[in-house]
Amino acid sequence: MSATPPQLNQRFRGYFPVIIDVETAGFNAQSDALLEIAAITLKMDEHGMLTPDECFHEHVVPFEDANIEKAAIEFNGIDPFCALRGAKEESEVMKDLCKHIRKLQKQADCQRSVIVAHNATFDQSFVNAAIERQGIKRTPFHPFVSFDTTSLAALTLGQTVLVKACEAAKIDFQQSQAHSALYDTQKTAELFCYMVNRYQSLGGWPLEQSE
Repeated sequence: MSATPPQLNQRFRGYFPVIIDVETAGFNAQSDALLEIAAITLKMDEHGMLTPDECFHEHVVPFEDANIEKAAIEFNGIDPFCALRGAKEESEVMKDLCKHIRKLQKQADCQRSVIVAHNATFDQSFVNAAIERQGIKRTPFHPFVSFDTTSLAALTLGQTVLVKACEAAKIDFQQSQAHSALYDTQKTAELFCYMVNRYQSLGGWPLEQSE
Protein backbone atom coordinates (compact mmCIF):
# COMPACT_ATOMS: atom_id res chain seq x y z
CA MET A 1 0.00 0.00 0.00
CA SER A 2 1.51 3.36 -1.05
CA ALA A 3 1.84 6.07 1.55
CA THR A 4 0.05 9.38 1.07
CA PRO A 5 2.53 11.99 -0.21
CA PRO A 6 3.44 14.54 2.49
CA GLN A 7 1.81 17.95 2.26
CA LEU A 8 3.24 21.36 3.13
CA ASN A 9 0.32 22.09 5.44
CA GLN A 10 1.35 19.09 7.57
CA ARG A 11 4.98 20.12 8.01
CA PHE A 12 4.77 23.26 10.18
CA ARG A 13 1.53 22.82 12.11
CA GLY A 14 -0.55 24.39 9.38
CA TYR A 15 1.77 27.38 8.92
CA PHE A 16 2.74 28.52 5.43
CA PRO A 17 6.43 29.55 5.50
CA VAL A 18 7.33 32.77 3.69
CA ILE A 19 10.99 33.73 3.47
CA ILE A 20 11.36 37.51 3.76
CA ASP A 21 14.16 40.05 3.73
CA VAL A 22 13.89 43.82 4.04
CA GLU A 23 16.27 46.67 3.40
CA THR A 24 15.66 49.70 5.58
CA ALA A 25 16.88 53.19 6.45
CA GLY A 26 17.67 52.25 10.03
CA PHE A 27 16.90 49.83 12.84
CA ASN A 28 13.73 51.34 14.30
CA ALA A 29 10.69 49.78 12.62
CA GLN A 30 8.37 52.51 13.89
CA SER A 31 10.33 55.50 12.63
CA ASP A 32 12.78 54.36 9.95
CA ALA A 33 11.83 53.85 6.31
CA LEU A 34 11.21 50.50 4.68
CA LEU A 35 13.07 50.71 1.36
CA GLU A 36 12.91 47.24 -0.22
CA ILE A 37 11.16 43.97 0.49
CA ALA A 38 11.32 40.51 -1.04
CA ALA A 39 9.35 37.37 -0.21
CA ILE A 40 9.73 33.81 -1.49
CA THR A 41 7.24 31.01 -0.86
CA LEU A 42 8.04 27.31 -0.83
CA LYS A 43 6.63 24.13 -2.31
CA MET A 44 6.94 20.51 -1.24
CA ASP A 45 7.49 17.58 -3.59
CA GLU A 46 6.09 14.07 -3.26
CA HIS A 47 9.04 13.09 -1.09
CA GLY A 48 8.48 15.91 1.39
CA MET A 49 11.42 17.98 0.16
CA LEU A 50 11.15 21.77 0.09
CA THR A 51 12.22 24.02 -2.77
CA PRO A 52 11.76 27.77 -3.38
CA ASP A 53 8.65 28.62 -5.37
CA GLU A 54 7.15 32.04 -6.14
CA CYS A 55 8.89 35.37 -5.59
CA PHE A 56 7.58 38.84 -4.69
CA HIS A 57 9.95 41.81 -4.83
CA GLU A 58 9.41 45.57 -4.65
CA HIS A 59 11.28 48.77 -3.91
CA VAL A 60 9.40 51.03 -1.51
CA VAL A 61 8.95 54.80 -1.31
CA PRO A 62 9.73 56.01 2.24
CA PHE A 63 6.52 56.71 4.12
CA GLU A 64 5.70 60.30 5.02
CA ASP A 65 8.08 61.77 7.64
CA ALA A 66 10.11 58.55 7.73
CA ASN A 67 13.53 58.79 9.33
CA ILE A 68 16.49 57.94 7.10
CA GLU A 69 19.76 57.17 8.81
CA LYS A 70 22.78 58.12 6.72
CA ALA A 71 24.81 55.17 7.99
CA ALA A 72 22.08 52.72 6.98
CA ILE A 73 21.81 53.85 3.36
CA GLU A 74 25.57 54.04 3.05
CA PHE A 75 25.69 50.43 4.21
CA ASN A 76 23.02 49.06 1.85
CA GLY A 77 23.83 51.43 -1.03
CA ILE A 78 20.22 52.50 -1.60
CA ASP A 79 19.30 56.03 -2.67
CA PRO A 80 15.75 56.24 -1.28
CA PHE A 81 14.71 59.00 -3.67
CA CYS A 82 16.28 57.72 -6.89
CA ALA A 83 13.59 57.52 -9.58
CA LEU A 84 15.42 54.65 -11.25
CA ARG A 85 14.55 52.37 -8.31
CA GLY A 86 11.00 52.13 -9.64
CA ALA A 87 9.76 52.30 -6.05
CA LYS A 88 6.09 52.04 -5.16
CA GLU A 89 4.15 53.56 -2.27
CA GLU A 90 4.35 51.49 0.91
CA SER A 91 0.55 51.12 1.01
CA GLU A 92 0.47 49.56 -2.46
CA VAL A 93 3.43 47.26 -1.79
CA MET A 94 2.09 45.91 1.49
CA LYS A 95 -1.43 45.40 0.17
CA ASP A 96 -0.05 43.55 -2.87
CA LEU A 97 2.23 41.43 -0.67
CA CYS A 98 -0.60 40.43 1.67
CA LYS A 99 -2.90 39.62 -1.24
CA HIS A 100 -0.19 37.55 -2.96
CA ILE A 101 0.63 35.56 0.17
CA ARG A 102 -3.02 34.99 1.14
CA LYS A 103 -3.66 33.47 -2.29
CA LEU A 104 -0.72 31.05 -2.08
CA GLN A 105 -1.44 30.23 1.55
CA LYS A 106 -4.98 29.25 0.59
CA GLN A 107 -3.72 27.13 -2.31
CA ALA A 108 -1.48 25.26 0.12
CA ASP A 109 -4.44 24.77 2.49
CA CYS A 110 -2.51 26.40 5.32
CA GLN A 111 -4.09 28.32 8.18
CA ARG A 112 -1.61 31.19 8.60
CA SER A 113 1.65 32.37 7.12
CA VAL A 114 4.83 32.55 9.17
CA ILE A 115 7.80 34.78 8.40
CA VAL A 116 11.11 32.97 7.89
CA ALA A 117 14.14 35.27 7.98
CA HIS A 118 17.75 35.60 9.01
CA ASN A 119 17.52 37.46 12.33
CA ALA A 120 13.76 37.19 11.94
CA THR A 121 12.81 39.64 14.70
CA PHE A 122 14.21 42.52 12.63
CA ASP A 123 12.40 41.71 9.38
CA GLN A 124 9.18 40.80 11.18
CA SER A 125 9.17 44.09 13.08
CA PHE A 126 9.39 46.11 9.84
CA VAL A 127 6.71 44.03 8.10
CA ASN A 128 4.37 44.34 11.08
CA ALA A 129 5.00 48.08 11.39
CA ALA A 130 4.31 48.70 7.69
CA ILE A 131 1.12 46.62 7.79
CA GLU A 132 -0.09 48.51 10.87
CA ARG A 133 0.92 51.88 9.43
CA GLN A 134 -1.13 51.21 6.29
CA GLY A 135 -4.17 49.99 8.21
CA ILE A 136 -4.21 46.56 6.58
CA LYS A 137 -6.64 44.33 8.47
CA ARG A 138 -6.35 41.09 6.48
CA THR A 139 -2.72 40.25 7.10
CA PRO A 140 -1.77 36.63 6.40
CA PHE A 141 1.21 36.76 8.76
CA HIS A 142 1.22 35.54 12.33
CA PRO A 143 1.91 38.63 14.47
CA PHE A 144 4.70 37.14 16.58
CA VAL A 145 5.59 33.59 15.51
CA SER A 146 8.60 33.46 13.19
CA PHE A 147 11.25 30.96 12.09
CA ASP A 148 14.76 32.35 12.53
CA THR A 149 17.32 30.83 10.18
CA THR A 150 20.09 32.32 12.34
CA SER A 151 19.17 29.99 15.21
CA LEU A 152 18.54 27.06 12.88
CA ALA A 153 21.93 27.57 11.20
CA ALA A 154 23.66 27.73 14.57
CA LEU A 155 22.08 24.40 15.49
CA THR A 156 22.58 22.57 12.20
CA LEU A 157 25.70 24.18 10.71
CA GLY A 158 27.52 25.84 13.60
CA GLN A 159 27.26 29.23 11.88
CA THR A 160 25.09 32.32 12.43
CA VAL A 161 26.18 34.74 9.68
CA LEU A 162 24.21 34.16 6.45
CA VAL A 163 27.22 33.97 4.14
CA LYS A 164 29.07 31.60 6.51
CA ALA A 165 26.01 29.38 6.89
CA CYS A 166 25.60 29.22 3.11
CA GLU A 167 29.26 28.33 2.71
CA ALA A 168 28.91 25.54 5.28
CA ALA A 169 25.88 24.24 3.37
CA LYS A 170 27.82 24.56 0.07
CA ILE A 171 25.34 27.14 -1.24
CA ASP A 172 26.98 29.63 -3.59
CA PHE A 173 26.96 33.13 -2.11
CA GLN A 174 28.28 36.20 -3.91
CA GLN A 175 29.27 38.75 -1.25
CA SER A 176 29.06 41.54 -3.83
CA GLN A 177 25.30 40.94 -4.16
CA ALA A 178 24.59 40.83 -0.42
CA HIS A 179 22.32 43.44 1.18
CA SER A 180 19.92 43.30 -1.74
CA ALA A 181 16.56 42.18 -0.36
CA LEU A 182 15.97 39.91 -3.34
CA TYR A 183 19.38 38.20 -3.23
CA ASP A 184 19.38 37.75 0.52
CA THR A 185 15.87 36.30 0.39
CA GLN A 186 16.87 33.86 -2.33
CA LYS A 187 19.87 32.67 -0.31
CA THR A 188 17.89 32.49 2.93
CA ALA A 189 15.26 30.40 1.14
CA GLU A 190 17.92 28.03 -0.18
CA LEU A 191 19.46 27.78 3.27
CA PHE A 192 16.13 27.10 5.01
CA CYS A 193 15.25 24.40 2.47
CA TYR A 194 18.67 22.84 2.89
CA MET A 195 18.36 22.66 6.67
CA VAL A 196 14.79 21.33 6.71
CA ASN A 197 15.49 18.80 3.95
CA ARG A 198 18.68 17.59 5.60
CA TYR A 199 16.85 17.11 8.88
CA GLN A 200 14.30 14.98 7.08
CA SER A 201 16.99 12.98 5.27
CA LEU A 202 18.52 12.15 8.63
CA GLY A 203 15.21 10.73 9.77
CA GLY A 204 13.92 13.70 11.72
CA TRP A 205 10.54 14.13 10.00
CA PRO A 206 7.95 12.78 9.89
CA LEU A 207 8.35 11.45 13.41
CA GLU A 208 7.99 7.70 13.68
CA GLN A 209 4.72 6.81 15.34
CA SER A 210 4.82 4.02 17.90
CA GLU A 211 2.55 1.06 17.23
